[in-house]
Amino acid sequence: MNTAMAAPADRLLYRPEEAAELLGIGRSTLYELMTAGLVEYVKLGRCRRIRRSALEQYVDGLIPESH
Repeated sequence: MNTAMAAPADRLLYRPEEAAELLGIGRSTLYELMTAGLVEYVKLGRCRRIRRSALEQYVDGLIPESH
């Protein structure tokens, strides 16, 4: 039985795993985006957290593919 739950959309900070799920991408892909500076994050001690506004900014910057 899968006990994974979707991250609430009304939070201010997300764990990378939660942010990846919200974006519909894999955790490794999100870490690559963070490393490349495409998704900003904050460090709280040893933990990385992504602001909701950083996710929205990333999505807003995506360029739609024209066919």
